Amino acid sequence: MTALTIVILGFVLLEGSNVIALYFFPESKYANAVGSFRAYERSKQDPVVHDFVRYLVNWVAGTKLIFLLLLMVIVFTADTDTLVLTGMAMAVAIGSFFWRLFPMVRRMDAAGQIDPPGYSKMLGVMIAAMVAVFVVATVLTGMA
Repeated sequence: MTALTIVILGFVLLEGSNVIALYFFPESKYANAVGSFRAYERSKQDPVVHDFVRYLVNWVAGTKLIFLLLLMVIVFTADTDTLVLTGMAMAVAIGSFFWRLFPMVRRMDAAGQIDPPGYSKMLGVMIAAMVAVFVVATVLTGMA
């Protein structure tokens, strides 16, 4: 089992917990569900907006589920070259968080729209660490 295989399986477990939280416990503040965003609770004041927000939350969960299942297929069927390309793709895809999502979550955090305060910093560090782990595991697997 390569370093990258282990990292991908760990990522699947981590993100799998997010899928479960989004589908079944969206109000949770754990597993990166949407309970930390005060706007989620406020959306309940307008049923039309809340239905739309719930739709988007479930859409994200479904998209993640597709992605995770495809990763499992790759892990169990791919050769080393395909795993290395997958690791590179994962680092880029996860790193895209810093392009659009991080500026928004940082702004919301600064405006007091997220509980607990400082959530954006923790999320930024966690995502940066994930990218770094994928890069290292990809290099190690490619060198083997």
